[in-house]
Amino acid sequence: MARNRSKRSKLSIPSKYILLGFTIICVLMMVLSYTTDILNGPFEAIAGYTIVPFQKGISKAGYWLTSRSDSIKRMQELTEENEELQNTVADLTLQINDLQQDKFELSELRQLYALDERYDSYKKIGARVIGKDAGNWFSFFLIDKGSNDGIEVDMNVIAGGGLVGVVTDVGPNWASVRSIIDDSSNVSGMVLSTSDLCIVSGDLELMNDGYIKFSQLIDEKDVVGQGDQIVTSYISDKYLPGISIGYISHLNKDANNLTKSGYIAPVVDFKHIETVLVILEKKKQKD
Repeated sequence: MARNRSKRSKLSIPSKYILLGFTIICVLMMVLSYTTDILNGPFEAIAGYTIVPFQKGISKAGYWLTSRSDSIKRMQELTEENEELQNTVADLTLQINDLQQDKFELSELRQLYALDERYDSYKKIGARVIGKDAGNWFSFFLIDKGSNDGIEVDMNVIAGGGLVGVVTDVGPNWASVRSIIDDSSNVSGMVLSTSDLCIVSGDLELMNDGYIKFSQLIDEKDVVGQGDQIVTSYISDKYLPGISIGYISHLNKDANNLTKSGYIAPVVDFKHIETVLVILEKKKQKD
């Protein structure tokens, strides 16, 4: 048994020598194949079964690696194109937003111009809204013009189709405005077609339905109806006469059968006010 073990150990060859031997054989075969025809015949047939499939495998692997490289390159190109398209879309979105904003501002300016033409007997100055109370409605808000521009307390503010409110406080370059929809607002109104007087009162809760209310309308001839226009009256202590407030949408007779009350749809959009006109005259001065 000891002899067999020693015999096996004598016959064992290190693997590095085996690898070296195969390498030498391969190199010799390559040299012989390029310089002589000795490998034709049986050796060529053996190569057809061993080397050729190996070469085909290497070719397929090379083709796969090339295709994979082309796919990765194409993906990188598509990623770059996608980023460029996203940047283009973002730029176009900004341009569209700017155009929409410009369109809205142009519409507002046209309304203010028409309003300025309608009340051309009053001297006015334009102002932008720079702040407002919390909530959806412009019941109290600030504008960017003040005493330096000739604005004083109790001056009337108009926008859109008519009356917005009145100036309540003034600084050098700002002023606060209370609109007619505020709960504390009361305006002496008048039915334009009949000159019948009424009181227009703000109501923010009612404004959620798009209305403000009026009361104490004396309609002796019973001719006032839905759709009649309400304007500021000539007896108001703060508001200049003839400025449009809105149109009657609901009208009811009071329990005393002497007066009427109801709702008015205001001509101003009190959810969206960006620019206004301040009339640089006060009621007492005008009187």
